[in-house]
Amino acid sequence: MFHRRSFLHLAGGAAGSLLVAPGLVLAAAETERRFVFVIQRGAADGLNIVVPYADPGYARLRGALAVDPAAATRLDGMFALHPALKETAAMYARGQALFVHAVASPYRDRSHFDGQNVLETGGSQPYQARDGWLNRLVAMLPRGGDAAIAIAPTVPPALRGPVQVASYAPSGLPDPADDLLTRVGTLYGADSQLRGAWNAALDARKLAQGSGAKQDPAALGKLTATFLTKPHGPRIAMLETEGWDTHSGQDGRLATQLRALDTLLAALRDGMGPAWAQTTVLVATEFGRTAAANGTGGTDHGTGSVAWVLGGAVKGGRVVADWPGLDPAQLYEGRDLAPTTQLDALLAGVAGESLGLDPALVARRLFPLAGPPKPITGLIV
Repeated sequence: MFHRRSFLHLAGGAAGSLLVAPGLVLAAAETERRFVFVIQRGAADGLNIVVPYADPGYARLRGALAVDPAAATRLDGMFALHPALKETAAMYARGQALFVHAVASPYRDRSHFDGQNVLETGGSQPYQARDGWLNRLVAMLPRGGDAAIAIAPTVPPALRGPVQVASYAPSGLPDPADDLLTRVGTLYGADSQLRGAWNAALDARKLAQGSGAKQDPAALGKLTATFLTKPHGPRIAMLETEGWDTHSGQDGRLATQLRALDTLLAALRDGMGPAWAQTTVLVATEFGRTAAANGTGGTDHGTGSVAWVLGGAVKGGRVVADWPGLDPAQLYEGRDLAPTTQLDALLAGVAGESLGLDPALVARRLFPLAGPPKPITGLIV
């Protein structure tokens, strides 16, 4: 039987089809400041992204998997940046990027699903909270128009909650005929449940017009900028990237992942234009990977990783790290980079400062179940 819910799904595809990965979430707010959260799903290897080349334990543990410091971009006397991140390195050189190393959420059990849930909901353990910290952040801001919009198959847990979310995704199909849109609008006009959803879909489609949206990294970065630079458009965004689970063949796979993310971030930067000066991007993953390489040219699920903070509002050009070291006695449970910085504290500080909010209040509102962390401040202009 052809139910109206099925028809809504198909008709919604005319306004914008589902995007498998990466995904984008946007939230509107009455501010000229912008905040973007990028999640790396799959546990990104922080040790090969921001390489601790001066720690003798790194080369010993990684062996053939170690990044050659001569090929990487030296950030300081301790750390170097993976060679695939050329645009990110340029932002770092201009003082528009920094890295926070040996960082982790409260989660310690190495399950992707549970780790991502803790990261996105802001709890101290999986499934402790139903709403996400990003939804709580949106609720702290004065809003105009649609409260939020998602470009993803489903709304990510970080943005789920009482603040309502609409959706949009770039489609590889031809644009629907105006007559079809008119007919569907007429059909839904008298339906109290479907009318609002259809109007929200059309509003999102209108915001995206002119972006030339496709599903490659550069196009998604440009699309994000198109939304964020609209006069009355969203001011908070979330991007989902997949594929960071590098158990085998890590060299080539990680380089490909990093080039794609580098391209996306550069396209976002370029598309923001003057608004980049008021934009902050935070990149984080659910947990890191083992300090030692495994037997298949990769790494396994670990603990500490690295977070990135980029944007025109960032006090960059530095690596922030209370470095724990990579000697056997210094590893977490004898196998992982030990976390010395709370990811919750970084999220609260960066989100608060980037949006002109009190970071201590943001910490209390966003992470009440984990015990509000002391926010890390001084990273944003």
